Amino acid sequence: MTYQEAIDFLYKQLPAFERQGASGYKPGLGTAIALDDWLGNPHHAYKCIHVAGTNGKGSVANLLAATLQASGYHVGLFTSPHLVDFRERIRVNGKMIAKRTVSRFVERYLKSNLTCEPSFFELTTALAFDYFKQQKVDYAIIEVGLGGRLDSSNIITPILSVITNISLDHTQFLGNSLAEIASEKAGIIKPNVPVIIGEADKKEVRYVFERTAQKCHSPIIVAQDEPLVTNASHNSDGTLQLTTVDYGNLTCQLAGDYQVKNSNTVLHAIDMLKKIGVKITKKAVINAFAHVCQYTGFMARWMVVGKEPTIIFDAGHNAGAWNIQSKQLANLKCGKLHMVLGFSTDKDIDTVLAMMPTDATYYFTQAQSSRSMKAQDLQALGTKHGLKGESYPKVLDAYKTAIKAAKTSDAIFVGGSFYVLGDLFKHIKI
Repeated sequence: MTYQEAIDFLYKQLPAFERQGASGYKPGLGTAIALDDWLGNPHHAYKCIHVAGTNGKGSVANLLAATLQASGYHVGLFTSPHLVDFRERIRVNGKMIAKRTVSRFVERYLKSNLTCEPSFFELTTALAFDYFKQQKVDYAIIEVGLGGRLDSSNIITPILSVITNISLDHTQFLGNSLAEIASEKAGIIKPNVPVIIGEADKKEVRYVFERTAQKCHSPIIVAQDEPLVTNASHNSDGTLQLTTVDYGNLTCQLAGDYQVKNSNTVLHAIDMLKKIGVKITKKAVINAFAHVCQYTGFMARWMVVGKEPTIIFDAGHNAGAWNIQSKQLANLKCGKLHMVLGFSTDKDIDTVLAMMPTDATYYFTQAQSSRSMKAQDLQALGTKHGLKGESYPKVLDAYKTAIKAAKTSDAIFVGGSFYVLGDLFKHIKI
């Protein structure tokens, strides 16, 4: 089997939420457990850190992976979705899994005669766990795919659980209230395993987490209650400057304003890891924050890729992310703002569009995914919110038009969806 044949099987033959939406979502742990047993329970061979949350879990996972790598450990990192290449999801010390390893695993599965029928994510999770064992990693950072309690990654018993925050997203699967969603995310809390909660602003959310931790006899820390990041500003090169309690001034390569809260969560997680015996030096933390993208290959989080005009890519895709992101856009020091936007239909697009600046020029577009809102429909919805612009069925056409229209003093923002950026990255060099 070639790599392309293996990828075609994963994408086309298995149910996949990212491609199909609700019909591709397969909750429950039965299949994940069956796959894990077939593989000999590979995740028992290394220590895991489990990361869940509505927003920020990718940033937190990558910052933790970078910190452990900078400390000299061999580190696996499992995240989703990918932007261009499936192999972005599974990395060891920043290096993507080999194509041949993927194809061999799929061959092995097809010859196994297993009676379970896994989804795309279930089989991909099993592949990641097995690969990390093969690579003899010391630690694996495991990002939850969707929710927590019934996510196929939730068969692990980690040394630390991290839940970044809670906001309304994927309500059709996780519940229509913050408390219901918090209950699903809290499902990753394990008996006697410490848990870091990044934010718990609402009383009902905090109650869910504290009650679950109490039942599990799990030490719990809510990071926002004790700020380890005391001040933040932007450096002239666009990086984020963080004033911290334990590490002095940290330069963070991830420059979005929302990274202040994520960084506070990460520093609490690092503090807890040190308390349970993981050796992490101050130098490692400094290096990890300053070079996280080089360590892990992380992309598309307030990623400034051009000057004159300023060009920014960001994959924030729900109301929780845009609540912060829209304010950072409003504070950009630039001439005119050009917004290349596309969204998946299952997002609260009305709420997000209501946050957008009305004095920008919009290039409404769509990713080549069945879950994407049609560009013309997005334009019509944007018009209701006073947003002016044209629609473009292809992301590259929208981007090229924005580039052509922008002056050197302007700024171009591209985002709204991982899939919009994934489509663009297939055609341009970063």
